Amino acid sequence: MTRVERHVQDLLSRTALGVFRLNGQFLAVSEKLAKPAGLTAAWWQVLGAVLAEPLPVSGIARAMGITRQSVQRIADLLVREGLAEYQPNPAHRRAKLLAPTHLGRVTVARIEPAHAELATRLAAELGEEAFAETARVLERLSVAMDAVTDEGPGTGPGPGSGTGSGSMTGPGRTAGTGSP
Repeated sequence: MTRVERHVQDLLSRTALGVFRLNGQFLAVSEKLAKPAGLTAAWWQVLGAVLAEPLPVSGIARAMGITRQSVQRIADLLVREGLAEYQPNPAHRRAKLLAPTHLGRVTVARIEPAHAELATRLAAELGEEAFAETARVLERLSVAMDAVTDEGPGTGPGPGSGTGSGSMTGPGRTAGTGSP
């Protein structure tokens, strides 16, 4: 292996480890922010994905980079708790759309003040320009991972595939206070 190849491989490892650490940090802060509203980070994540528009479970999973089965389990719990509802999907008879209920929207809105405070503190720590650039770089990295794995969002090579060590896509994009 050449020095350049080793350097590029080290960059990938550093990036992956950084993203894994950030994922853990975001999950921990999400739990802390969501708890006073009676949500878990996972519930908030799925509710946040459908705040702008109803989506099928498979669409939420793709956007978030998590499995359809995980989203389905959480969606069913949200519906049972009255925080979300299934709606008919004009594009697909069997794949219902998940949408937040009024209670779901009110519950997510309870997170807004703490979410805004965290965003303000993080922007002050990084600087607004660097914060915006960080978001752009992470979005670009996600698109690049989709391109090089040739599999699309959340479906990168898995363990044992011979082509990688698992998907490195993160929890997904946020919509308002969908998640940190």
